[in-house]
Amino acid sequence: MDVEYSPEPIDLDLESGDDLNSTPSSKLTEKKKLHKPSHIAINRCKRQRRLTSGVWVNFEFLDEPDKHGNLLCKCKKCGTIYNADIKMGTGNLIRHLRNCKRRDIRDVGQMLLDSSSGKLENRLPEFNADCFREMLAVAIVRHDLPFQFVEYDGIRKCLTYLNPAVKVISRNTIKADILKMYKREKEKIKEELTMVSGRIALTSDCWTSITTDGYISLTAHFVDNRWCLQKRILNFHFIPPPHTGVHLSDQVFTMLKEWGIQKKVLSITLDNAASNDVFADLLKSELDLLCDGEYFHVRCCAHILNLIVQDGLKEIDDAVVKVRESVKYCKGSQSRRQRFLNCVAHVELESTKGLRQDVPTRWNSTYLMLESVLYYKKAFVHFQKMDANYVHCPTTEEWVRIENFFRFLKVFYEATLAFSGSNYPTSNLYFPNVLKVRLLLKEEMNSHDKFMQKMVVKMNEKFGKYWSRFSSIMAVAVVLDPRFKIQFVEWGFKKVYGDVKGEYEFLKFKDKLEALYNAYYAQSSLSLSTSSEKNRHTTNDHVGSSFDVTSDLFMTDFDSYSSIQSSGSIKTELQMYLEESLIPRSTNINILSHWRNHELRYPVLAEMAKDILAIPISTVASESAFSTGGRVLDCFRSSLKPSTVEAILCLRDWTFGEGNNFFYSLSYLLKLYFSISSNSEK
Repeated sequence: MDVEYSPEPIDLDLESGDDLNSTPSSKLTEKKKLHKPSHIAINRCKRQRRLTSGVWVNFEFLDEPDKHGNLLCKCKKCGTIYNADIKMGTGNLIRHLRNCKRRDIRDVGQMLLDSSSGKLENRLPEFNADCFREMLAVAIVRHDLPFQFVEYDGIRKCLTYLNPAVKVISRNTIKADILKMYKREKEKIKEELTMVSGRIALTSDCWTSITTDGYISLTAHFVDNRWCLQKRILNFHFIPPPHTGVHLSDQVFTMLKEWGIQKKVLSITLDNAASNDVFADLLKSELDLLCDGEYFHVRCCAHILNLIVQDGLKEIDDAVVKVRESVKYCKGSQSRRQRFLNCVAHVELESTKGLRQDVPTRWNSTYLMLESVLYYKKAFVHFQKMDANYVHCPTTEEWVRIENFFRFLKVFYEATLAFSGSNYPTSNLYFPNVLKVRLLLKEEMNSHDKFMQKMVVKMNEKFGKYWSRFSSIMAVAVVLDPRFKIQFVEWGFKKVYGDVKGEYEFLKFKDKLEALYNAYYAQSSLSLSTSSEKNRHTTNDHVGSSFDVTSDLFMTDFDSYSSIQSSGSIKTELQMYLEESLIPRSTNINILSHWRNHELRYPVLAEMAKDILAIPISTVASESAFSTGGRVLDCFRSSLKPSTVEAILCLRDWTFGEGNNFFYSLSYLLKLYFSISSNSEK
């Protein structure tokens, strides 16, 4: 290896009294004897040549020599110490750099080359502190993490290890970031609601937290301009007592004005609490509603079904009691469970389906218990032969009654599942399911089973309290289903009321349907005339002195004359739609997609469908907010301010909601990613 002598003078760092004529080596020997070596002198004496090898960039010299006085160096990456004396050379240092585990030896060309653009650009994005904090806030909201998460020592070490440029933040900082994000996203949701062309349906429910704080949830349901059903939790607001109808009305109206949608509301779905009737009537008087608010208040169908079945199950059959005791006995100990599994294997059944124990306060758990027990019917019969202590096995006659009771509850269970959806239209499901339940009760009234007859009488009384008459707006929704139309409503009325009264009820409904269509037609005509008036003024501004005779006032007389002359030949959209043949009932169609495809043909009916099909027939969407907020409002985090609770729950719904919000969530994450990429390019 070629070396080059340094022409620079060597500083020996002589102490007072040193002889200038003495050689550096002799001075070094004397200093060794005195055990007071001069570090700089040693470095300079041992290294009198210039460092020309590029390997020295990765090493640094140590101030202290080894016990033999040799100069030492340390790897900057891993800290390994090597002898740096001249006679040792640099071969050992080069070999270390090849195998150093802390040294990044990736090809620089591959790191710089961006395969997408083919240019020499850095593929690794530059660290952006703002984007990092926003992604951290999103993670806390999505996974329901405490604000203290950012202060965990282990999390801070992990983040610092990944990137030393990460600046640790406190819980107050991340809380402020989440509140900022909430305000920003709220403005976007407000703009989104402003752009909705149709009307908005609401659901609301109240709940009391573990700290006895009252909260009200307000959720908006609408069909956007892409004909996709959307759900947004607008508010999860603290509401102080009293929770009367007057107070609830004031609170909800204030929320609607804050969002700017008080003139776009179509309906509100509420449960059957006593204060909700007063609440709906007062709120109806303050809003600009269609048809004077006739279709404003919608009762939660899932809640009504629950009340109906609960009334019927108050007097439970002895056969159902035996089933309940059988499940308790089989699950009472490990030995009984194993014997039952042996019986299951003996009758050649799969044991993957477990036995369910019901909860007396939840009728759907009773249905699921009966479903599991009927599956293992043969196993229970064999288990009675194998275990003398098992005395709760139903008899053959009781098994038949259990099967009939199970089929009876299945209708209510399937209807409840259909009503509880929030990611698909449910208003068109009301009429067929309620009609099915009503016909079932009518049939079971004449049952020979005394228990079933007694139970159905009670259920029919509760049914008549809420559904003595079919909801008109929900009947309109089934008319907008091309598989049923108005023929299904006429057939249903005659099945329930008889031919004479059914025809009378059908004619009344038909008048309401036409009145509702005329209201939408007038609204559509008003919007078209307003837009044409704007276009006329815009055209006149550009044309100047040109005169358009078709827009003159005297032409309005011609419009009236032409409408009278052609009134007998022109059919309305509603008439043309009803005269078309039905789509086969077995066809599984997406009703929103159907109306999107027919929007140009039936523009007024399409607007009706967009509004009416968005009406939810249950308050499950609002009630789910309380389930989502269970951990937020538990005893460990009950100290959160109500405004913070609202920000967390609303952000989670807006950004990571269910099904219908998937594309919104995806776009939000992509926005974060591309913001990081754009910052790195800058």
